[in-house]
Amino acid sequence: MFSAILAAVTERARPFVGPDYLVAGRYRLQSKLGGGGMGAVWLAHDRLLNRDVAIKQVLTTAGLSEKVATAVRNQIIHEGRVAAKLSHEHAIAVYDVVLDAGEPWLVMEYLPSRSVAKALVLADALSPIEVAQVGAQVADALAAAHAAGIVHRDIKPGNILVADRGAEVGTVKLSDFGISSGAGEHSDEPEDVVTGTPAYMPPEVARGAQPTAASDVYSLGATLYTAVEGRPPYGFDEDNNVTIQRAAMAQITPPTRSGALTEALLHMMEPAPQRRPTMAEARNEILTAVFGPGTGPYILGAPVRTEDGTIPAWATRNSAAGLRSPHSTPLPRPPRAASPAAPAPQRKSGLNLSALGPNAAPLAIAVGLLIGLLILIVILIAAM
Repeated sequence: MFSAILAAVTERARPFVGPDYLVAGRYRLQSKLGGGGMGAVWLAHDRLLNRDVAIKQVLTTAGLSEKVATAVRNQIIHEGRVAAKLSHEHAIAVYDVVLDAGEPWLVMEYLPSRSVAKALVLADALSPIEVAQVGAQVADALAAAHAAGIVHRDIKPGNILVADRGAEVGTVKLSDFGISSGAGEHSDEPEDVVTGTPAYMPPEVARGAQPTAASDVYSLGATLYTAVEGRPPYGFDEDNNVTIQRAAMAQITPPTRSGALTEALLHMMEPAPQRRPTMAEARNEILTAVFGPGTGPYILGAPVRTEDGTIPAWATRNSAAGLRSPHSTPLPRPPRAASPAAPAPQRKSGLNLSALGPNAAPLAIAVGLLIGLLILIVILIAAM
């Protein structure tokens, strides 16, 4: 049997991939940006359109069986197909899927950025005002994704990028639709396979259910909780199985630093999927709770800002405070409840002598004498 497995393994000669490597005769690799479960992400230059792009390389399939290698290649093509359905200002755009040496590469928008996960290393926790902006913008992108029949399935701080330099500084974009699914697509995963990242996993997914749009709502709520509280809702544990058990039982630690965001976050993290808001409703609840009703145009499409309109230090490359984006404006403030107006003073009928100032006393004496004289005259006339 062992020899049969070896016989199924197909070795492939692949060129060395590194800086200056030319992908598909068009994209020149410059430096590695990071890596995920399926492959590495490179910064590359598009020689045809003269622009920088991010390009995802599949981890080498050499040494894998043909079946597994095909599944990995198909997953990259799937990611491109699903993500290409979505065009939104708060989502990383997918430009192309190309083949090089028989392997697919996913060509995406390049955003010089820092993830929220890296921001939390610098800042420990973000303010409710900043988290509300991030949450509303990502929720807006996900609402568009859900309307297109796309479920992300892996929302977490590491997949939310914030531009850290250039004209787009402070811009928020959701990335990595690598394990997303489209409406009507059949999943090849067994029912008992858990999908997503345990720290941000909704209870139904932790119990083995397939992710839905409601699952995305919960995961975004858990991500925002982590950003504002500085810790995941299920706490820290190196054993993912323990975290999944807590997720399955919805054992979250009540938030203490979320301020005006608290009610919206807890609504998004309702244990029962049917009790959660839609993604569009979650976006509106976040905006209304922190900034007031009708404030979407001031938040969506704009960079993340502090109360005075500057970019937060954690969102800039050199952690510089006071930086302003070309698009920065002060944040809208929620309208304060109007204090009841003081009742108007009641006007008294008759002569108001107090309004006469210092002349009031002599006048009062004169009026009194005149009244007394009139009474005396009336008495004398009656006596006659």
